[in-house]
Amino acid sequence: MSKLTHINEDGDARMVDVSDKAITKRVASAGGFILMHKETYETIVSGTAKKGEVLAAARIAGIMAAKKTSDLIPLCHPLELTKVEVKCTPKIIEDEEEQQYGIYVESTCSLNGKTGVEMEAITATSIALVTIYDMCKAIDRGMVIDNIQVLHKEGGKSGTWDFEKLI
Repeated sequence: MSKLTHINEDGDARMVDVSDKAITKRVASAGGFILMHKETYETIVSGTAKKGEVLAAARIAGIMAAKKTSDLIPLCHPLELTKVEVKCTPKIIEDEEEQQYGIYVESTCSLNGKTGVEMEAITATSIALVTIYDMCKAIDRGMVIDNIQVLHKEGGKSGTWDFEKLI
């Protein structure tokens, strides 16, 4: 098992010193899903939610959240992001027994820097999903946010990594 970088020799939390690391292009993507009733899905897709354009608000919220990640997560470095993209894709999942309705959010963050952007991608995805919930909770309090995960990262000493399904 690898050593935790945010804990010093005495077991105290610390911000990792990245001053000696090389500047490389770093990219990370994260995704997540929000499940909802069919009526909620149709309201979002048709653009008729009372609070406004749900997916546009979610995209903007995700971008804003990525830029504020270091204010939210202790020991996270403030980063000069060069790109944040948040995609919100309506999805109908069909299986043998039922249809499920929802929105899949995928966020990609990048920069040229000394530390990775996985936390920014996860934060962007999470806040975009929470924004969808907030804008639609009056019509569907039972929405479920699920499967938020890092999908891809590249750059730095450890190189490229892609999520592999466990099952």
